[in-house]
Amino acid sequence: MRHQENPARKSLVRRGTRLTWATLGYNSLEAVLSVGAGIAAGSIALIGFGVDSVIELSSSIAALWRLRSDAATEVRERAERQALRFIGACFLLLAVYVLVDALRTLVTRAEPEESPIGIAIAIGSLIVMPLLARAKRRVASALESGALRAEARQTELCTWLSAILLAGLLLNATVGWWWADPVAALAMVPLIGWEGIEALSEA
Repeated sequence: MRHQENPARKSLVRRGTRLTWATLGYNSLEAVLSVGAGIAAGSIALIGFGVDSVIELSSSIAALWRLRSDAATEVRERAERQALRFIGACFLLLAVYVLVDALRTLVTRAEPEESPIGIAIAIGSLIVMPLLARAKRRVASALESGALRAEARQTELCTWLSAILLAGLLLNATVGWWWADPVAALAMVPLIGWEGIEALSEA
């Protein structure tokens, strides 16, 4: 049976595709600005946030592939498992990257500069990401897709990472706590790693 012949399901797939493209567009801008601002300010938390955006781009591409593979049950189930494995691996790679770079920053005591652009990026993500995550969770639930739920969780995780990033950047800018930046990055690691393990387990 070809499920895309079901009008309701076809509509959900179209909605999920639009939401995923919106995420791709926002994360592309977020990645470029975050990495650029992070390099300029010497902020590992901001660079890590930008790298997370790049990894979210990869996960969103996997989600798009999953949505386009919704035609038949056997194809959909195979796409689910492969997309979940890919998304889980992306999470774990990010966790390792942020952990190593944050520890290096603490050991070398590399003090970041203030980053108004980084603060603006974090605030913007705190507004945009919860809206996208909520909408994608609804689509994932209606389609009963674990892969799409994992991708929605990654978008939701970006909200928490934005809050942690904002705290680190504000503490550095207002009271000069340079170590708040790498500590904020380290605080991201358990969240990122847990999501990776969850996705791989579900696969």
